[in-house]
Amino acid sequence: MHIHILGICGTFMGGIAALARAAGHTVTGCDANVYPPMSDQLRALDIDLIEGWDPAQLQPGIDLYVVGNVVTRGNPLMEAILDRGLPYTSGPEWLRDHLLADKWVLAVAGTHGKTTTTSMLAWVLEYAGLAPGFLVGGVPENFGISARLPGAPRQDPASVSPFFVIEADEYDTAFFDKRSKFVHYRPRTAILNNLEFDHADIFADLAAIETQFHHLVRTVPGNGRIVANGREASLERVLQRGCWTPVERFGIEDGWTLGEIHADGFDVWFQGAPQGRVVWSLLGEHNAMNALAAIAAARHVGVAPEVAIAALGEFQNVKRRMEVRGTVHGITVYDDFAHHPTAIATTVAGLRRKVGAARILAVLEPRSNTMKLGTMKAALPGSLVDADRVFCYGANLGWSPAEALAPLGDKAASFDDLDALTAAIVEAAQPGDQVLVMSNGGFGGLHGKLLAALEARKG
Repeated sequence: MHIHILGICGTFMGGIAALARAAGHTVTGCDANVYPPMSDQLRALDIDLIEGWDPAQLQPGIDLYVVGNVVTRGNPLMEAILDRGLPYTSGPEWLRDHLLADKWVLAVAGTHGKTTTTSMLAWVLEYAGLAPGFLVGGVPENFGISARLPGAPRQDPASVSPFFVIEADEYDTAFFDKRSKFVHYRPRTAILNNLEFDHADIFADLAAIETQFHHLVRTVPGNGRIVANGREASLERVLQRGCWTPVERFGIEDGWTLGEIHADGFDVWFQGAPQGRVVWSLLGEHNAMNALAAIAAARHVGVAPEVAIAALGEFQNVKRRMEVRGTVHGITVYDDFAHHPTAIATTVAGLRRKVGAARILAVLEPRSNTMKLGTMKAALPGSLVDADRVFCYGANLGWSPAEALAPLGDKAASFDDLDALTAAIVEAAQPGDQVLVMSNGGFGGLHGKLLAALEARKG
């Protein structure tokens, strides 16, 4: 089958492209904007990419158009597909119908930590020899790719693994299917990591998102398992609306809990009994909570907690999650995907615990749909309180970042020009500083520009 993917450079659709190619299909695709790491992965797979939405892409021999949720009515390519009556489907539907139908799906849902937790869970199963397939909204360093088909388990090399681990996004499926992506996956094991208001462009309020999570709960079979964050009142409301599956909680005393926190990791307890110690270099309690969820979910498919704990000791995180992009004369530049105020706060706090009294220069691009709408702008100052300086790139926003960040006083500044932003950061940076760049996009190549400018300044 020849499939042509619209919106192929998004992390999810790019992962589908990789899976379809590995399954033997001919894959091409198009998108409006291209940036790493997904563009690098697609090129490495020799998948032909077309820039833009020109209807001339509609060539004989394409069997199916797989449509990403970046595509809207009015898109010239989509309009041509509709006018000509050509076959199309959504990414989640294609995945369900062609790859997940006969698999034990382990789905990781939540407002925050989906990518990291999915990566942890896939790695734990891999470490245990189960050779799972996976689709992650990023590139786990342990694998170097965002998606792959199931392989041959170490325990039975002649077979194919039944397990598939997927990041279960609550964002809508496509312009013609406004349900959350995750309702298509029909997991047997489901992690509900956390739940708060986000995606203000498609959800009116938190209750609307809770309804979508309840739809997910309704798809988990009675012999499955739900692993839920016991600290989240929103998730308890979701489960109270109806649940037909055993629930195992983490973060509370009668479930999976964090024991003593050490400089290099933490102790794991389950129902009051010690399970072992995770020794790693990841930052923050949020990552430890992600690990608890992964340990619990892996246990459901037969991975002993001690094996999962050992695996997490070798977990290398995900690209663009507190990734060090370079150090120039004592100034370290990080890249992180944080864009929601809660994620920004936990990221800054985690770096603070690592670097102690060293100065943190937080650099933010509020480019997600929710942030562009200004829905979360009042929460930004509180999320950045642990930073010593704050630099915000405010181009193409419908609100003033200078006004939103005014409670931070002189330590915050906003810019509409990327070069001016770069110059201001370079001027402020001192040896020993930690420059934390946060965006869910390419940020105009800011990381490389900063490192080059710092080198030139010091040179």
